[in-house]
Amino acid sequence: MVEEEQNVSFDGPGAVLVNLLTSLRHLPPAMLSSLIVMALSWLSWFPFFLFDTDWMGREVYHGDPKGNDSVAVKAYDAGVREGAFGLLLNSVVLGISSFLLEPMCQRMGARLVWAMSNFIVFACMAGTAIISLVSVNKYITEGIQHAIGENRAIKIASLVIFALLGFPLSITYSVPFSITSDLTADTGSGQGLAIGVLNLAIVIPQMIVSLGAGPWDALFSGGNIPAFVLAPLFALAAGVTATLKLPNLSSGSFKSSGFHFG
Repeated sequence: MVEEEQNVSFDGPGAVLVNLLTSLRHLPPAMLSSLIVMALSWLSWFPFFLFDTDWMGREVYHGDPKGNDSVAVKAYDAGVREGAFGLLLNSVVLGISSFLLEPMCQRMGARLVWAMSNFIVFACMAGTAIISLVSVNKYITEGIQHAIGENRAIKIASLVIFALLGFPLSITYSVPFSITSDLTADTGSGQGLAIGVLNLAIVIPQMIVSLGAGPWDALFSGGNIPAFVLAPLFALAAGVTATLKLPNLSSGSFKSSGFHFG
């Protein structure tokens, strides 16, 4: 009777998390490197996911959604609309890039493709920080009229970054899961459970960024620049770790399996 009650409690909702955590003991050593790279990758991605359109409205267009000045509110709205268009471009590039992943991984290897995606994120996120600093400096020296009507170069550069990020995002949505499946193919713990553990490396960074980005930005008088400065550092760490620590897998083992998101 006691055993039955224990089985019932073990099959409850909390058992899912328990199974995921206890399965770490049965995963191959190479999975630890994959989890570290995944966590670092998403620490670099989430500032962009959470603040991309707000960044366009504030740092690029210098608007303020709560501003007393109607010009500042309109500038923010214009920036958010432009950011939404940038996300459209991002999705188009992502969709096109997804068809290139399998031949790229078969030619270069999934390890190098994943590492390359993180280095691209590093360059793009560093670009957002540079654009922010240049744009804010011009706003201070030239005033609000610069923000709402001049220097299209800064706005175009921002859209280019939005679009370029679609390529590494397509890799992030697919290649890590293929690597995990390949690493755990011959283990007794099961590939499904390993994928669940890998998703923890997405959820935990999301919680960290969601809870910590606001206070972190507040330390530097608000704005999105502090979070966008940290993002490329995490991406660089992910790229270096992937290059040095991930195992060399068979180039022919990659099979695109669609998008996954934890």
